[in-house]
Amino acid sequence: MLSLLRPAHTLLLALTYLLGASLARYLGADFAILPFLLGFLWLAFLVSAMNLLDAAYRNPAQPYLSEQTPRERDEYRRKLVVLAIAMLTLTAALTVPLLAFELARPLTLAFLGLAVLSALAYAIPPVRLANRGLGEFALAILVASLAPTLAFSLQTGELHRLLPAYIFPLTFLALACFLALDFQTFAIDQKYARQTLLIRLGWQTAIPAHNGFLVAAYLLLAAAPFLGVPFGLVWPALLTLPLAAFQVYQFSRLADGAKPLWPLLASTAIALLGLTTYLLTVTLWLR
Repeated sequence: MLSLLRPAHTLLLALTYLLGASLARYLGADFAILPFLLGFLWLAFLVSAMNLLDAAYRNPAQPYLSEQTPRERDEYRRKLVVLAIAMLTLTAALTVPLLAFELARPLTLAFLGLAVLSALAYAIPPVRLANRGLGEFALAILVASLAPTLAFSLQTGELHRLLPAYIFPLTFLALACFLALDFQTFAIDQKYARQTLLIRLGWQTAIPAHNGFLVAAYLLLAAAPFLGVPFGLVWPALLTLPLAAFQVYQFSRLADGAKPLWPLLASTAIALLGLTTYLLTVTLWLR
C-alpha cells in the first residue's frame, strides 16, 4: 500500500511547497503557520488520493500483490477507491477552514481548483493522463508549479515576478525526474499496456528528452540574474550541476546498452529535484 501512495511524490511536494512559502517570507510577508499547514495537508491528501485512484484504475490484469486471484484484485481495488474517496473528503474538509478563516483569497481558490483538476485528470477516466503519455507533465505541473504557487498565494494573496524564476526550472527538473522514474517500471508498463511518457516517446527519444529537460532547467537558473533575480538567490541551485551530469552519464551508459542500476538512477532523479529545491529554500531563509 505504501508504494502505491508514492511517498517520493509527497516528499517532493513538501519541498516545493516550502519553497513557495519561503519566497513569500523573503519578500516581506509574515510567515503564517495556519494557512501553511492547512495548505500542505490539503495538497498531501489530494496527491495521495490521486495516486490511489491511479492504482485503482490501472489495467485490471495487473496484480497489486504477488499471487493475487482476480477476485482478490477486485476487492483490493475497491478498498483503494474507498480510501481515495476518504482522502478526497479530508481534502474537501480542509477547504472549509481555509474559507471560514478567509485564508484562501480568490486567487488561491483558483489554484486550489487547478490542483484538483490536475490530480483528477491525471488519475481517473475518461481523461486519465497517466495512461496517455501525459501524466508526467500533469504531475510535474502539480508538484513543481502549483504547489509552490499555492503556498505563496496562501501567504500573500497575490503573485510576484520572482515566482516564475523558480517554478519554471523546477518544473523542467520535475519532468526529468518523473521521466527517469518511468525507466524503472518500463517492462511492467509495457506488459500491462500503461502508456507512460517513456513508452509514448520510445527510449531512444526519451533519453535525449530527459537530458534536454535538465539542460533547460539549468539554463533557466543561469539566466535568472539577467531577468532581475539576484544572483545570490539562485547560484546555490547550480551546485547540483555535478549530480545532473552524473545522471546524464547514467543515461548515456543506458543508451550504450550497459546494465542499469535502477535504484541508483531513481535515487539520483529524486535527489536532483529535491536537493535543488532544498538549496533554493535554504538560501531564501538565510537572506
